[in-house]
Amino acid sequence: MARIAAATWVNYSSPPFPTKSSSSPSVELGFNGPRKNPGGITCSLRTPPKLLLPKKSSTPQPSTTAVAAPPSTSKPRSEETPAQWNLLQKLASMALDAVENALVSHELEHPLPKTSDPRVQISGNFAPVPEQPVQRSLPVAGQIPDCIRGVYVRNGANPLYQPVAGHHLFDGDGMIHAVHFSDGSASYACRFTKTHRFVQERALGRPIFPKSIGELHGHFGIAKLLLFYARGACGLLDHGHGIGVANAGLVYFNGRLLAMSEDDLPYHVRVSAAGDLDTVGRYDFGGQLDSTMIAHPKLDPVSGELFALSYDVVRKPYLKFFRFSPDGRKSPDVEIPLAEPTMMHDFAITKRFVVIPDQQVVFKLNEMVRGRSPVIYDKVKTPRFGIMDKYASDASGIRWIDVPDCFCFHLWNAWEEPESDEVVVIGSCMTPPDSIFNEQDESLKSILSEIRLNLKTGKSKRRPIIYDGREQVNLEAGMVNRNRLGRKTRFAYLALAEPWPKVSGFAKVDLATGQVRKFMYGEQRYGGEPMFLPREASSGSGGEDDGYVLAFVHDEKEWRSELHIVNAATLELEATVELPSRVPYGFHGTFISAKDLAKQAID
Repeated sequence: MARIAAATWVNYSSPPFPTKSSSSPSVELGFNGPRKNPGGITCSLRTPPKLLLPKKSSTPQPSTTAVAAPPSTSKPRSEETPAQWNLLQKLASMALDAVENALVSHELEHPLPKTSDPRVQISGNFAPVPEQPVQRSLPVAGQIPDCIRGVYVRNGANPLYQPVAGHHLFDGDGMIHAVHFSDGSASYACRFTKTHRFVQERALGRPIFPKSIGELHGHFGIAKLLLFYARGACGLLDHGHGIGVANAGLVYFNGRLLAMSEDDLPYHVRVSAAGDLDTVGRYDFGGQLDSTMIAHPKLDPVSGELFALSYDVVRKPYLKFFRFSPDGRKSPDVEIPLAEPTMMHDFAITKRFVVIPDQQVVFKLNEMVRGRSPVIYDKVKTPRFGIMDKYASDASGIRWIDVPDCFCFHLWNAWEEPESDEVVVIGSCMTPPDSIFNEQDESLKSILSEIRLNLKTGKSKRRPIIYDGREQVNLEAGMVNRNRLGRKTRFAYLALAEPWPKVSGFAKVDLATGQVRKFMYGEQRYGGEPMFLPREASSGSGGEDDGYVLAFVHDEKEWRSELHIVNAATLELEATVELPSRVPYGFHGTFISAKDLAKQAID
């Protein structure tokens, strides 16, 4: 596995950092301020350097940064600072901090696995960056196509504060990077999504919420949870209005850009006319949504409805399905019967059906008592896919079809083939299934696959789309033409996740023939999810690959970032936008047209 440059750290309440011009030395931003990129100083994934933890006083100091309070008729506890606590609260805080310091010291006496070691998970260009206000008239090589008008937004994990113990890449605070296009020019901004969690930690001046993957394992995880709820009971923080980070998915629906992670409700983020970002607040669809929503809801391109899942790892029902009409009216929940809580990061829709994966990565909280991770690969369980009518009022008609030895973290599309009574699902099958969450000796493989679910026989078939004898590559993160979601598609645009976990380019895959065409970013240049943007908004106009692929690319040698605009039909580079600051490798994005931006909701 590739070696990754070690990161430094920055306190984001510090003065603004200088940006790097093309003639300036490369600068790495971290929690302690800017420095020159160390070049040959690297961090081995197997032998990471010593982690230097920040010194903390027993009483957290309030930040001087103004904190926007969430809407409320009374002052929420999250707006309170230590200076406003009463004597008993201050004493409780000191006692709980002392316990936490002792726990962290004990935890760090043992080596952390790579999957929760911050020196691995957020090093190099996985390291966080500070917010950037709008910077306009960015240098452009080539020509931005006239049809690209609006804003490309991409989500990612960007921890506000240096982790004090374990940290997984998925644990970071949500940050959205936005490139706004208007009249052939481009601007850039990046902002934190001001979640309920983020607001409280910024007010306290340090991380205090438990990291859901990096810390919540074994006895240490149990102790962190107990401390967290003890602080809540003492009025030192508020955990009653969400603990999520909103760092994974983005969807534009009913006039709102929604930032999501499956541990909370979505957050509404408004895009200004200039391309800046402002968090409106936690969004419950006008009081209709009272549970979490996964990061990959599906927007039907024909009906305009939004379909979604919600899963719970503690109590039944472990899984619920629901939908929203184009104007935001929610359907009643459909409870999906599951014997145990299962990870549901993604699912699929067709014209008539919803396709729900019930796979081998499950949650077993009692494993923490045994000193282990609660995210478990259950080798005994047989994976299966549930097929249910999209408009079902209950789950009585769901049809479960076994698909042995299959774990798809993402599903790219699905459609019906009535002539064979089959539902076809396109996904990337990952082995080992839990390799993202638990350290493994086996190398990760992510194979693009076609899964056929026969509704008549109840049997399944699975095959790799890139046929035997051709080059197999890890394909993760990407999409099909969103105007054809749920309908038969020919092409998928997927990240070449090599050397894992970096992305060296993207592949245009012909799903019918298995033909692969690659667009490579170049030596020591890596990116993330390729975002396909159809040339025309209407699903009925133009060919399926008539559009452009947008992708952030980072040059690890020159230490600078760009946005590439690639012709999706020819795979020719149309334009490169030079960005004013580094863009870390991130997660999922979307594009909002100028027409839709002009019709955004204000609340």
